[in-house]
Amino acid sequence: MIISASRRTDIPNYYSEWFFNRIKEGYVLVRNPMNISQVSKISLSPDVVDGIVFWTKNPLPILDRLEELREYTYYFQFTLTPYGKDVEPNVPSKNDLIIPSFRKLSERIGKERVVWRYDPILFNDKYTMDYHVKYFKTLAAKLHAYTEKCIVSFLDFYQKTIRNTRHLKLIEPPLAQKIELMQKFSEIAREFGLSLDTCAEDLDLDQFGIKRASCVDKERFERLLGVKLIVGKDRNQRPECGCVTSIDIGAYNTCKNGCYYCYANYSMKAVKENHHNHNPLSPLIIGEPGEKDIIAVREGKSCRDCQVNL
Repeated sequence: MIISASRRTDIPNYYSEWFFNRIKEGYVLVRNPMNISQVSKISLSPDVVDGIVFWTKNPLPILDRLEELREYTYYFQFTLTPYGKDVEPNVPSKNDLIIPSFRKLSERIGKERVVWRYDPILFNDKYTMDYHVKYFKTLAAKLHAYTEKCIVSFLDFYQKTIRNTRHLKLIEPPLAQKIELMQKFSEIAREFGLSLDTCAEDLDLDQFGIKRASCVDKERFERLLGVKLIVGKDRNQRPECGCVTSIDIGAYNTCKNGCYYCYANYSMKAVKENHHNHNPLSPLIIGEPGEKDIIAVREGKSCRDCQVNL
């Protein structure tokens, strides 16, 4: 099985101590976000975990502990955008901290295990077409030696996203503008030897050499593992999503990055309350198991195809 750590929160940045405690204990408890009294117990044994996908905007807290993951195969989805504090208020300086941490991570684990995410792409009077073209090229120049791939996506205007970004006065771009930007991005990516994919976008961009991304990527894991995986498409994701099935061990309303576009946080008040209830020694990322919780062991098994092919 594949572990996602996590689409719901930045585990490497804010919950790395908890994560390594879970690795040592060999299991994790995860609440069902739709029914919080239902809790799954998930094995983290290297015998059944085929791979881990980390999602982060800042891997510094985890960098010096990567040796503790020597029994696991993993890679990072690393989001690095050109936005300022008006959009990502708690993300540290890109030039002073985040770009250097991207490079350090790549140098330690290899560029094939660090995927750059430039997403979501949003537009307003400040973040214009020209702005994105300029800073995509700037970032590509700084990162291309440390990654193989960039994944991009446009902002989805969910109700909570509209509410949380109202002060930014965002503009939903027309299709023609999206295609024009993707053409320009493809030219820049080609210049720097990067492959370019889109995440869950219903856009046909084959003419620019842009494919649909698999952020939880079967082929990448197969390349890293040196074996085939028998794993299907994740049916819990949108139809346009190319990800294969994974188990997410995070929780909503727990990421302190505070990005206004984030779909995983409903309010920073909830985030602060949840983080206050975080115990690095608990099997749950937030709080403790209670008497009313129904804990069910979720069967975990390796997806590796160990048959010998002649």
